[in-house]
Amino acid sequence: MNAPLIYSPEVTEARAKGTPIVALESTIITHGMPYPQNVETARMVEEDIRVAGAVPATIAIMDGSIHIGLTDAQLDTLAQAMGVAKLSRADLAACLATGGIGATTVAATMICAHLAGIAVFATGGIGGVHQGAEHSFDISADLQELAATPVTVVAAGAKAILDLPKTLEVLETLGVPVIAVGQDAFPAFWSRDSGLPAPLRLDDPEQIARAHRMRATLGLPGGQLVANPIPEDAEIPSATLAPMIAKAQVEAEAQGITGKGVTPFLLQRLFELTDGQSLASNIALVRNNARLAAAIAQHLPD
Repeated sequence: MNAPLIYSPEVTEARAKGTPIVALESTIITHGMPYPQNVETARMVEEDIRVAGAVPATIAIMDGSIHIGLTDAQLDTLAQAMGVAKLSRADLAACLATGGIGATTVAATMICAHLAGIAVFATGGIGGVHQGAEHSFDISADLQELAATPVTVVAAGAKAILDLPKTLEVLETLGVPVIAVGQDAFPAFWSRDSGLPAPLRLDDPEQIARAHRMRATLGLPGGQLVANPIPEDAEIPSATLAPMIAKAQVEAEAQGITGKGVTPFLLQRLFELTDGQSLASNIALVRNNARLAAAIAQHLPD
């Protein structure tokens, strides 16, 4: 049985011509930003990739199929849809089997991108080990997916709402390369410096692509995490964010918010606590990651 893949006209043409393709997730549209900023950002990110010489492939689940690339009309529909499932490895197949509508997380996007033969994927930040995971065992499936699926993921590090030291420890245990770009520090989404050193540093997109290919040559499973810091003019320093994150986490616990509901709740509260600055920074870092992913994709031919 073949995977139920539907390619957009733009992606179909790119595949025929051998044009580099960059995968994009869809939970940033449905769960990461409010309407209409979500669809406006999605279009800006897609255009950034085109300008950089690649073709964007936003991935989503609709009508029992994996859509690799979305038309303008489909982007609009997804951006305004209610009750969209947030899909990871565990629930991707069930959503497809029941004909539901779903947005792909980092893990699910990696799976779908790999099925479609796409080697590089741009996102905002990966999931990771949540605060208090030693009691809740709340650890994102993104980490295990990075260890299993051979896709290079370009992100602004891991979201600062997570336990970053534990996230890096798990990635190391799983054998996932964590590569900082342009600096030695591991970035923390809205902030350039998490205070933690990055295990690896590669500043050249061609070197990053070469490392991706070398893993395949060596028979090593999994992908690699490219940690691309947010542009300096868009960052919110860690010292400014830390008390806001702590406040939002206390509120989430008090309201009994757990599992997949935690991240959207925290992102919304930080938007409110920063008077919208966190959203502006989020948009800037996603666009920055898209441009780097397109540069890497130039050196990863199908």
